[in-house]
Amino acid sequence: MSKTQIGVIGLGKMGAGLARQAAEKGYPVIGMDLHPRPDLETENLHVVGSIEELVQKLQRPRKVFLYIPAGVAVDGLIEQLQPHLEQGDIIVDGGNSYWGDSIRRAARLKEQGLYFIDCGTSGGPGGARSGACYMVGGEEAAVSQLKEFFVETAVPNGFLHTGPAGTGHYVKLVHNGIEFGMLQAIGEGMGMLTHFREKLDISAILGLWNNGSVVRSWLVELMKKMYDEEGGFNVPSYIEDTGEVNWLVADALHMEVPIPVITQSVMQLFTSRDKEPTWAKSIAMMRHGFGGHPYGEDKGIQRERQYGRVGEYEMPEETGERADKEPSGSH
Repeated sequence: MSKTQIGVIGLGKMGAGLARQAAEKGYPVIGMDLHPRPDLETENLHVVGSIEELVQKLQRPRKVFLYIPAGVAVDGLIEQLQPHLEQGDIIVDGGNSYWGDSIRRAARLKEQGLYFIDCGTSGGPGGARSGACYMVGGEEAAVSQLKEFFVETAVPNGFLHTGPAGTGHYVKLVHNGIEFGMLQAIGEGMGMLTHFREKLDISAILGLWNNGSVVRSWLVELMKKMYDEEGGFNVPSYIEDTGEVNWLVADALHMEVPIPVITQSVMQLFTSRDKEPTWAKSIAMMRHGFGGHPYGEDKGIQRERQYGRVGEYEMPEETGERADKEPSGSH
């Protein structure tokens, strides 16, 4: 039985990786990008120069994957596609679009008889190239037509139909929030290791942790890999991101769901970008005003901070009764 033909618009790291993987597994692929990509041409993968040509070469019902940045560009591309598509054709948004936008796009396309699938794709460019993790939202009638494709281009057990339109991108958004929290925790751990009084072998510790420890993970593996490649923490401290987890924090406020760790991880990204922190200058000014505290570093105060306390916390003396013991007669 012949395999489903797909179109891929957006042949960047993710789109090109998926197109190559699909072609290697026998799926006929028609690709398109704003920039020529003759390097991608193979027996099963052909690159065209326009939307019209891509649609013309796809068999009905057409399946068109979009791997472009989230936002108005997605709506613009859908508007360009719509006049060339027919009832029953499927558009798959594989980017990190907001789930609310995906619900609205699905409803709008349904009026024309078109299907819309929101496909959260995890695993990065390497996953797109060799086996991704798919979180797929959309109508069963559309998802079922691509189930074999998703299963074959995913890692084992790396495909789930999460529910109706919007659920795929929502699950991916929550996934990204969890990712931020984990990154922050690992980063803070690295800070503690590097500030210990003795020099520790960070690379060896990371390697150890990924062998049987509770925190073993792909992120710890990547931390070791990048630490070794960079020869330590020799990279800029500015952290860039595309802002999706900001949406999750806003959603949590609307839903009144507490996500303090994820929210704080976003705040820490902002802190990394703050070269002239007004908040810190403001605190210094007020402290100077009420207590004459100095601006900038002060060796004497630093010493007081380190050695001002002589002993440890003074525990109360034990009595015959435990402090936490319930009073007599209580139930």
